[in-house]
Amino acid sequence: MNKTVKYTEKEFGDIKIIQDFLPSPEDLIFKEENVKVTISLTKESVNFFKTEAKKHHTQYQKMIRNLLDAYAENHNHKLENL
Repeated sequence: MNKTVKYTEKEFGDIKIIQDFLPSPEDLIFKEENVKVTISLTKESVNFFKTEAKKHHTQYQKMIRNLLDAYAENHNHKLENL
């Protein structure tokens, strides 16, 4: 299964070197300011999010938070456009 790789002195033509445009690993850590709250949800809602989270290999709390964030952002934009 192991093939021998043969390297050649093949020309690649005009090569343009570009600067590194990727962010540093530190810039990839998105820390948002979170506030802990206590909220009562229906058992059906929590079970729904737990089931969906398991299907998508994520945390159900994160799904609920993302849903609330999307709702708030959508309605915040509507208020700004009035």
